[in-house]
Amino acid sequence: MLVNFYKYQGTGNDFVIIDLRSNNIQLSEENIKTICNRKFGIGSDGLMTIEDHNDYDFEMKFFNPDGSNSFCGNGSRCAVLYSFHHGFIQRQCSFLTNDGVHEATVNKDEIVSVSIRSPQEFNDLKNDSFEINTGSPHYIQFMSDINQLDFLSYCKSIRNNKKYKKNGINVNLVKERNSNLIMRTFERGVENETLSCGSGVTAAALAFGYRKTNINKVHVHTPGGELTVEFKMNKSTFSEIYLSGPSCFVFKGELNI
Repeated sequence: MLVNFYKYQGTGNDFVIIDLRSNNIQLSEENIKTICNRKFGIGSDGLMTIEDHNDYDFEMKFFNPDGSNSFCGNGSRCAVLYSFHHGFIQRQCSFLTNDGVHEATVNKDEIVSVSIRSPQEFNDLKNDSFEINTGSPHYIQFMSDINQLDFLSYCKSIRNNKKYKKNGINVNLVKERNSNLIMRTFERGVENETLSCGSGVTAAALAFGYRKTNINKVHVHTPGGELTVEFKMNKSTFSEIYLSGPSCFVFKGELNI
């Protein structure tokens, strides 16, 4: 069966979108793995499906390249922009995804801002490191230099250690620069470095706010571009969290499922 797909990217985090509002296809785990494979499929950091929902503007389901599901911040921003481009939302919308309901806004320059739910987990590990779940679990480590070490080996040693191996964790190395951050992310499910990770950027910004106490807006520079996180904080409790940044349509095509 031939199915239309759309490729979108947000700060270098790239995704395949399949709109299921008008068809009833079932994607298997193997379908997802093949589609996301950069050698044998389209290639992406994840796959999203868009479906109708009775209570919200749409429902988005996100899948990692290994077929597992999770929340994805940049994926959410791309799904919102896709929905705006195809005319079934206005510039403001609400949608359901893997971790619950989110609000979003598309501004005149097509910068998409998405609300992020308060962290399900926020642990200060007391060694410049944090465990924070912003819809997906993240290990955040602040370092003076994030480019001098063997990035992949270091991140894999954390992701695959006894504590995290079973369920996996995203590993984010973060450097402070003035009141902003520079960071790199190793994503579980992708099992490699990605150019950007929206939920990881959010987790790093919240950890930074916790460390500095008087910050409520953080610009985060990733290899794929800049994202902005705004929030309100009371001790280690966060509210009104928003992730904002650029995203765009790349190309469309057909695939055989």
